[in-house]
Amino acid sequence: METIHSDDAPKAIGPYSQAVKVGNVIYTSGQVSLDPKTGQLVAGDFAAHARQVFDNLAAVLRAGGAEFRNVAKATVYLANLADFEALNAVYAEYFGDHKPARTTVQVAGLPKNAALEVDLIAVL
Repeated sequence: METIHSDDAPKAIGPYSQAVKVGNVIYTSGQVSLDPKTGQLVAGDFAAHARQVFDNLAAVLRAGGAEFRNVAKATVYLANLADFEALNAVYAEYFGDHKPARTTVQVAGLPKNAALEVDLIAVL
């Protein structure tokens, strides 16, 4: 098992890695909309938060030699399921025609009161 780290993504806010690689599979930890430079949630609407999440995930994937086209499974945690359509619009910006399996659930709360958290499984 290999630990993956990117300085272009936020440092872990707990005792975990940004991602681990096992064989040819990368498992990312969940990313919220933290700015990697400040460690604080970004300002703006839901779309701005979602873009920061996917920018953070892109950095972690790159550090492991992957990109969004390698993603086989995404899990999305929303603080408010009413953001589902806005999520889909931003998600499509990053995944384009690639459509990995995905689960989206509403949760009672997220770290730092984030609007969403996403983790990915990518196959190289």
